Amino acid sequence: MFSKINSIYLSGTDGVPVSVEADVSDGLPGFSLVGYLTSELREAQDRVRTAIRNLGLNLLPKRVTVNLSPADFKKDGTGFDLAIAAAVLAAYGKIPSLPLEHAVFAGELGLDGKVKGIPGALVLADFAKKSGFSRIFLPAENIREAAVVDGIALVETGTLRELYEMLTGSRPVLEYQREPEMLKKISFNQYSVDFSEINGQPLLRRAAEVAAAGMHNLLMIGPAGSGKTMVARRMPTIMPAMGLEESIEISKIYSVSHLLSEKEPLITHRPFRAPHHTISAQALSGGGARPRPGEISLATGGILFLDELPEMDRQALESLRQPLEEHMVTISRVRGTYCFPARFQLVAAMNPCLCGFYPDMERCTCTPSQRKRYLGRISRPLLDRMDICVEAAAVTYHEMLCSGENESSAAIRCRVEGARQIQAERFRGLGIFCNGEMNGKQVRTYCVLGKEENAFMKDVFTQIQLSARTYDRILKVARTAADLEGAPEIGRRHLCEAVSYMQIKERYW
Repeated sequence: MFSKINSIYLSGTDGVPVSVEADVSDGLPGFSLVGYLTSELREAQDRVRTAIRNLGLNLLPKRVTVNLSPADFKKDGTGFDLAIAAAVLAAYGKIPSLPLEHAVFAGELGLDGKVKGIPGALVLADFAKKSGFSRIFLPAENIREAAVVDGIALVETGTLRELYEMLTGSRPVLEYQREPEMLKKISFNQYSVDFSEINGQPLLRRAAEVAAAGMHNLLMIGPAGSGKTMVARRMPTIMPAMGLEESIEISKIYSVSHLLSEKEPLITHRPFRAPHHTISAQALSGGGARPRPGEISLATGGILFLDELPEMDRQALESLRQPLEEHMVTISRVRGTYCFPARFQLVAAMNPCLCGFYPDMERCTCTPSQRKRYLGRISRPLLDRMDICVEAAAVTYHEMLCSGENESSAAIRCRVEGARQIQAERFRGLGIFCNGEMNGKQVRTYCVLGKEENAFMKDVFTQIQLSARTYDRILKVARTAADLEGAPEIGRRHLCEAVSYMQIKERYW
């Protein structure tokens, strides 16, 4: 007897439909699992056979063949166990196969028949809905995560026995009842830190605001304890508020990485990822035998903060170059190519030298060659991708004890959202959303200078010997500074501010 059950394979942050076909026939008893599978998936036959035996069903010894179709790409993981078990039971005639045509099954089986949680439940539910399926059977551990996706029925499956009883009619098929207005009860954009906690550092605060408004990459240089990390951790609080649709898209990445919990089925605030400086290139960009998102992808929609930038592995730093330009991480393996989103904002911090006190020559103990070697650990191509470079001065005693009220994140975010709205209107239909994403052609179109401003930039270009890329980045930052003021044209003061951010870079390198 033949049966077919629907399942879904996770490929990056998307799904691929898979048909689990089972055939039970006379012949030499055996259990064959085919369809271009990895070793951990082939082991599913032992998990499924043992779970069915512990179910107490007396199945006649037959020749069982299970095929996972299509067979033109390699499949892995343990999420097909529940679908394989349902297909085998249907092929034996123990459960009816007709009602299963519009349902999807996903879950890992324990030897005792318990259905265990799997990664990517949110992605599976969303793909099943878009593919036209009406119902999905999932482990109890993943139900709240999948419940975020509306428009598809969810069936909580705790054990294989529960599934068997539901499909044979001895137990009602109870669909998961989503809480009324569940998503409206979720509190978005709640942060435990605020910009009002930062005393002093007006230059850092301004640079962070401009960077957030135009989604520009930011590099902070200064001695230890000057507030670089403090500013970086508070940058998500001044970025535009995150809505439900964006939250779901970001949560899909965390779902695939198995980083969502039953208590927190959604990412409700902008991510802030701060990997240690010893991180490898693979951990940063993603990968592995079965590719998973790295820190770059997990920072999508938020901040990727790299502290102690010169101390990081050179290969890891160079792996940032392509995602910064294309907003996508592409990982190629023999079994296929995987793509993960990488629309993040890079914020980096570093000391000016090994001892950290330069340019205070009274305290700095580094020789010129040591400083040059230390700064030389950062390649010029990566440095050119930092739109804003700002110097963090040491905090004075008076600033540290200042009890005056500093501007809050909410006030700064209001200006940032206003600038983002201007940019959204400007780039409508172009596939970009911020000034920091403009290419050369778009810079020429949207960053037109007046006669006085053009003469000023000509002098700057000649005196500082700017490259064409650096010139474009100055114009992009100046355009953002103008947007923050609501100015329709780029003025000289906006250009001066943008040039000052580049001059600090030229001063050190």
